[in-house]
Amino acid sequence: MYEEFFGLSGSPFKLNPDPRFFFGSRSHNKAMAYLHYGLKQAEGFIVITGPVGAGKSMVISHLLDQLDRSNIIAAQLLTSNVGPGELLDHILSAFRIEPEGEGRTGQLEAFEDYLFDQLQRGRRALLIMDEAQNLPRETLEELRMLSNLDYHGTPLFQVFLIGQPEFRDTLCAADMEQLKQRVIASYHLEELADEETREYILHRLAVAGWRQDPAFLDEAFDAIYEETKGRPRRINTLCNRLMLYCSLEDIHQIDAETIKTVVAELHEEKLGAHAEDVKPANAE
Repeated sequence: MYEEFFGLSGSPFKLNPDPRFFFGSRSHNKAMAYLHYGLKQAEGFIVITGPVGAGKSMVISHLLDQLDRSNIIAAQLLTSNVGPGELLDHILSAFRIEPEGEGRTGQLEAFEDYLFDQLQRGRRALLIMDEAQNLPRETLEELRMLSNLDYHGTPLFQVFLIGQPEFRDTLCAADMEQLKQRVIASYHLEELADEETREYILHRLAVAGWRQDPAFLDEAFDAIYEETKGRPRRINTLCNRLMLYCSLEDIHQIDAETIKTVVAELHEEKLGAHAEDVKPANAE
């Protein structure tokens, strides 16, 4: 809606990760460097953690966009809280492998055949597991065992674990020592700094064809950072609503007061939604 009003080529602040909009902050670039280091090592686990909305999905989306598909076959597993007995089935589904045999033996044979076939073609398999903090420890141990698959010392299977901050506590548990020893690099993604928040907003606007309309005053960037604390998803949510508000109110210059108005509307909506959630059962 506001895209047409401001002459944009698309939505600059959509929540779904689009690698075209990747912004290389100091922390996000460092996370990418760790992932590429992991790919170069071609073995073990890489762990990336970060709070909700910090941009973990965008980092992975950007990585997948950069992969050389002739060398690496990547699959992303989004299902969380997978039991150890279900893990291999989910992995086969992620790589679109159809086992010929029945049961775990048939699944394992199909997976090994697939990995060996990829090796013969000069490729290796990469599994990216999101929401790793929800995985039972037994499942993580099963994943470690599967990562041991090799051919004459050449690893066939690599895993990137992406999770929220509490996953770091899981890895520090005494019964996770064997998995921890297989982690070759780990990085915690941080929020954007105040100046990075400004650059992030301008970058996304520029990708969408922004022509300085609406114009952002310096105080507007300060107010956005104060409200979002540099968390990319929060920035996107606020700025998306901000652009809509400006198009409806025919506003072409954004100041701190504009931000304050939109933030108040968002907070009011959240409170309203909460009131609906706790409404008595007999309420009409």
